[in-house]
Amino acid sequence: MTAPSRETLPLFPLGTVLMPGAPLPLHIFEPRYRQLTVDLVTGAVPNKEFGVVAVREGFDTDRHGIDALATVGCSARLLDVRRLPDGRYDVVTEGRRRFRLLDLDDGSHAYLCGTVEWLPDTAEASESDDLTRMLMGSARRAHKAYCTDAWKSEDWVEPRAVGPAELPHVLAADCLLPLTDRQAMLEELDPLERLRLVRRLLARERGLLRDLRAIPAPTATFAIDSSPN
Repeated sequence: MTAPSRETLPLFPLGTVLMPGAPLPLHIFEPRYRQLTVDLVTGAVPNKEFGVVAVREGFDTDRHGIDALATVGCSARLLDVRRLPDGRYDVVTEGRRRFRLLDLDDGSHAYLCGTVEWLPDTAEASESDDLTRMLMGSARRAHKAYCTDAWKSEDWVEPRAVGPAELPHVLAADCLLPLTDRQAMLEELDPLERLRLVRRLLARERGLLRDLRAIPAPTATFAIDSSPN
């Protein structure tokens, strides 16, 4: 088996988990991440790609280093950027590839960088397989049931058509799952197990919504401030 490829990637620690294929709007105000934005725009960072990795609760990257960060993150590709008059930026990004964080480099750039290895799935799933089709259908039904209870009808549309490997990430990104659940989704490398996991999590969350009679606000309506710990 070919060893996973390694490279150095700028890192953006956040209190959230980015999924492959999911949009992530960011409001950039911290000086070091303004510099990262400039480097992404000018091509100093290849492919306009940087890594988003979740900060563990109660930890701080400046004090705890790599121990503050989840071991698996997701790269984000810069899609659009708008510079504000005071030097801040509003940017739109999209999740791309999962990676395992191996080491940190906090001295060679103004912003944090890390050595990462890319994490492909350990198995393949084909829509021509009966089990795969069944799991995809049940995951979509669980997602629709969750969204029927969670969103107003005008806030939700049917997720786009994607393959079995991508579908769990697309469904999870559309829902307010706890950070630990989102991280578990990101770290699962078997597509079929990922389909089972998202179906189970959405069924559980739907039950909680009904018990609490609480309706969350869609996360896509909010930009995330660039305030890594």
